[in-house]
Amino acid sequence: MRTFLKAQWQNLIMVNYEIEPDLLLPYLPKGVEFDYYNGKVYISLVGFLFKDSNIFSIPIPFMGTFEEVNLRFYVIRKVDNETRRGVVFINETVPNKIVAWVANKLYKEHYTAIPTKHKWASNNHIKEIQYQWKVQSKWNSMKIEASVTKNKMETGSIEEFIFEHYYGYTKVNEQHSIEYKINHPSWEINAIKHHEIDCDFAAFYGNDFEILNHTKPHSVMLAEGSDISVDWKRVSF
Repeated sequence: MRTFLKAQWQNLIMVNYEIEPDLLLPYLPKGVEFDYYNGKVYISLVGFLFKDSNIFSIPIPFMGTFEEVNLRFYVIRKVDNETRRGVVFINETVPNKIVAWVANKLYKEHYTAIPTKHKWASNNHIKEIQYQWKVQSKWNSMKIEASVTKNKMETGSIEEFIFEHYYGYTKVNEQHSIEYKINHPSWEINAIKHHEIDCDFAAFYGNDFEILNHTKPHSVMLAEGSDISVDWKRVSF
């Protein structure tokens, strides 16, 4: 299997909200279904560092390391006797227009290029991770304090549900969807001590998501991350 992209994903913050499935129906690709956890549908605001990226094993000069912020929800696709668990991105935000153009052109994704930045700090007990992205004149942000101790995810936990999705699905139009595969090991997580979320969902993601401005997160998580790869093969259905 030829690999399109290799990189490291580091310090992934996941801010998870319960959401009514009907709100996501316009974004649901044909051929996939919502993935439920304990009867609920979730949407996640995600921030992480994309580091040392290369395409077809060629490093990306001056653009290989950057922040990404995305909004995603969770789906399944049934293929014969296999259930594939994946994500659908409402939007993916990076700071570089060329990176956004390549991703949109090759994978038909929904990337936007806007200013981003991050701040990390740690000591022997606590790590602080913050990601910021500028929408119009406002800096949105997600910030957490977490234990430096790493733990494996428990089987059947909400953490496992959120992190263990290894396919990406894109809605090209009402009749056409695309599937691709994301590869990484199961991640270790850090217990969250404190979090601060300041995001105007309506301003950036549209009025469909204004309700999230007034919704308390169900959970906030931090994963250590790892090397990842994205297969070049794309399946249209």
